[in-house]
Amino acid sequence: MPRGDKSSYTDKQKRNAEHIEESEKDQGRSEAAAERIAWATVNKQDGGGKKSGSANKTAAKTTKTSKTSKTAATKKAAVKKTAAKKAAAKAAPGKATKKTAKKTATQAAEKATTKTAIKKTVKKAAKKTVAKQATGKPASKTASGAPAKKTAATGARKRAAGKS
Repeated sequence: MPRGDKSSYTDKQKRNAEHIEESEKDQGRSEAAAERIAWATVNKQDGGGKKSGSANKTAAKTTKTSKTSKTAATKKAAVKKTAAKKAAAKAAPGKATKKTAKKTATQAAEKATTKTAIKKTVKKAAKKTVAKQATGKPASKTASGAPAKKTAATGARKRAAGKS
């Protein structure tokens, strides 16, 4: 089959391409550009010619892969849940019921998310202070003229000195 042959397309696909071509011409495109866009659109929508004997089988593959990717995602989620339950059951002393295993698994997941959120906020705050120091902006002063914010190291040193 020579390149550009439209014999593998169904009548419906050909009609669709004609409609698209007409609308492209109405928008001011040239004849060649309108035809090119029309057939590219049909190929994008349908995956090529649909008649039997056409070499293009991508349409069948895409439907299979979309189904398999959905099932794979649900399988992965199920595996994660069971792994969390098993880990929680191992961590719990004695006989663990399903409810307690589930509870500990969800608590562990929540702790992990809060820990990562805390780490992110600490990193952002550190970046902001470094950026302020780099720009050379003076720290805000109180009425006595002392800096309003103390660094963590200074505060820790004073607390340690006060305790001893």
